[in-house]
Amino acid sequence: VYGLTPHTPKQPIPYSHKQHAGDLKIPCLYCHAYARRSEIAGIPSLSKCNNCHSNLSVESEAIDNLNKHIEEGKPIEWMRVFETPDHIWFNHKRHILKNIACQKCHGPIETMEVTSRLVLHHMGFCLRCHQENGAPTDCATCHT
Repeated sequence: VYGLTPHTPKQPIPYSHKQHAGDLKIPCLYCHAYARRSEIAGIPSLSKCNNCHSNLSVESEAIDNLNKHIEEGKPIEWMRVFETPDHIWFNHKRHILKNIACQKCHGPIETMEVTSRLVLHHMGFCLRCHQENGAPTDCATCHT
């Protein structure tokens, strides 16, 4: 149920945050560029993936699948891992501007071969963070 249970959906193409964000140290905001200027973090476009992958000579089934999507201009239908209920308003931009690390809400994502929702996003989790950081705690801050 939304962010209250661990969640590891099977993705159409295997994607390793460990390899990209961990080993290669690609910043979260390079791929999830909307996070710094919008409520949503967004999923990287195929052209964003192609920025790097067009210059790689790595052979794998996953990269072949990615290249096929790029050549056909066919978007990848990623399965959502992190989601909030409709009655909650969350704004990535506000949290990024306050220098809240992505890992605070998403866990050690840079270590994940397979992206999983391990941090459980319940009201107490958010409220505790707001209290620790001097952020507003009135109901209208998060509830629409």
